[in-house]
Amino acid sequence: MCRNIRPLFNFEPAASEAEIRAASIQFVRKISGSTKPSKANEPALELAVDRIAETVAELLDSLVTSAEPKNREVEAAKARERNTRRFEPTE
Repeated sequence: MCRNIRPLFNFEPAASEAEIRAASIQFVRKISGSTKPSKANEPALELAVDRIAETVAELLDSLVTSAEPKNREVEAAKARERNTRRFEPTE
């Protein structure tokens, strides 16, 4: 999975359209192998991003869970802590 694609389900507040679109762009870039498409391929990739974003929004709206929604700030703090431990210099 692309490292820049983050889980979007079960957060409070729910994932925004911008977050869904950003994940869709990353997905299309990953599978196409292109970060800057040619002018000839740009329409096809934009269409793919639009369709994937719509599908992801539908998916997120249809998923159910009994787990409490996660807090974005708390999850971000946990990730920073993990990265600090992971990349902390060892002597």
